[in-house]
Amino acid sequence: MPGLDRSQRPIRKTALMAVLIAGCVPAAAQVASAPKLNVENLKRHIGRLASDEFEGRLPGTRGEQLTVWYLEDQFRAAGLEPGNPDGSYIQNVPLVGIKADPATRLTFTGNGQTLEGKFGPDFVVWTKRVQPEVSADAEIIFAGYGVQAPEFQWDDFKGVDVRGKFIVVLVSDPPLADEKLFGGKAMTYYGRWTYKFEKAAELGAAGCLIIHETGPAGYPWVVVQGNTGEKFDLLTPDRNAGRAAVEGWITNDSARALFRAAGLDFDAQMKSAASREFRPVPLGFRAATTIRNTLHTVDSRNVIARLPGSDPRLKKEYVIFTAHWDHFGIGREINGDKIYNGAKDNASGSGALLEIARALSASRPRPRRSILFLAVTAEEQGLLGARYYAEHPLYPLARTAAVINMDALNTVAPNKDLVSIGKGSSSIDAVVEAVARLQGRIVTPDAEPEKGYFYRSDHFEFAKQGVPAFYGHGGVVFPGKSAEEGRKLREKYTVEDYHKPSDEVKADWDWSGLMQDCETHLQVGLRIANAEKMPEWVPGNEFRAKREASLRQGRATP
Repeated sequence: MPGLDRSQRPIRKTALMAVLIAGCVPAAAQVASAPKLNVENLKRHIGRLASDEFEGRLPGTRGEQLTVWYLEDQFRAAGLEPGNPDGSYIQNVPLVGIKADPATRLTFTGNGQTLEGKFGPDFVVWTKRVQPEVSADAEIIFAGYGVQAPEFQWDDFKGVDVRGKFIVVLVSDPPLADEKLFGGKAMTYYGRWTYKFEKAAELGAAGCLIIHETGPAGYPWVVVQGNTGEKFDLLTPDRNAGRAAVEGWITNDSARALFRAAGLDFDAQMKSAASREFRPVPLGFRAATTIRNTLHTVDSRNVIARLPGSDPRLKKEYVIFTAHWDHFGIGREINGDKIYNGAKDNASGSGALLEIARALSASRPRPRRSILFLAVTAEEQGLLGARYYAEHPLYPLARTAAVINMDALNTVAPNKDLVSIGKGSSSIDAVVEAVARLQGRIVTPDAEPEKGYFYRSDHFEFAKQGVPAFYGHGGVVFPGKSAEEGRKLREKYTVEDYHKPSDEVKADWDWSGLMQDCETHLQVGLRIANAEKMPEWVPGNEFRAKREASLRQGRATP
């Protein structure tokens, strides 16, 4: 890291003493003990990670270096092995920052007409290809919802070759009355914008434009419009040449104008797309754009530690506890503050990761399966650290039993309800129910499943590769409060502090709420680590086929 070398690394005398003392305890003196969490440790970790000293923990900055050093120190002090088989606690994650020129133009030509909007108000486009300039000029095909879901006998492409074409697709899942298809009210991954771009790349499309609608998207156009700055992505060996040349969104009004110019009724086409019988529709227009980029590369890092399992057979299987360490660094000043400390999001999860690691390392007997503690980078840039590990695993994903993800833990008060994001997707539900019952809590599903929160945090990148995952957070039923009052308390953070410099450790935090969430995640992970069988996706889940293929391949590999 420029300007910061190892000689400037903060010395942790207490951490060093902990290692020395632990090394002096004879094995015979180690008696059976359940994992015990310590709130003072949690306060210390969160307070340090969210301090101004760490400068908002942006990847590629001095804040990253301090964060990585701190995480390494704490894992080492807890007596945990380096998680990388190369003998280090580090997995390098190559990133690239790409910013499109806001003067970018997008034109539609056909039927003797030319349509052109404004970058921001009418469209937002970018490229993830690591090139200073990318151009595309190709025929436009309307591809419905852009979905291929064999388990639902659904194919919006019907064998049509879209290689070298622009596809225009609708946001979200097909809206169907049959709740057995595409999760009913809940969004499946087929509805996420990331899936649509991935499918376009897989099929060789030149570009993919998603038609925005506020309801199905879950956010207004202003959110898309604000997404015009630098975008980070993983720097792949082919410099992301496998991605579609152009990705982006167009407004609903722009789409209607395009369909009208093509002689098509937009509403009728939308209705047609909500059917298995839909077939792709050439619009008789071409889309053309040239995107000029500003590029820079960043060498970032995941931090990983390992606790070997105690069972001779199951220790070759793994449970991963994960939390993202990054936030937004130093940015636009708000109310005199420009350090985006990210205390709740996600120093809270990172602190919990460290304290769970310490507690499990100190407990006897140790879990039967091995445990990995994975602090990932660049979640705020699109789950990039988690994606890198899932695509470059240090331990086989076929032998990874589950991922337990911690992101923005509860700071209000202990809950009587536990929200399980993605409830109903895997056999982990039974484990969560059992843990919640012992805590005197009830488990509830996500109240807004149509917004697809399951697909918006780090566990999702593992789920995409077939690994069952748990992502939970406290609900809205607080002691002495109505559910409506509880919702307002939770929303207060979103309105006042989310992704703002004011997300700091506050005097009114209720640490017993944080401890409750920490204990929940610890116990869910511990039960999975000690269970005879690994969790499974339920039949019909979109990740089940990937898991089954991974397990078959794993059994075939010596």
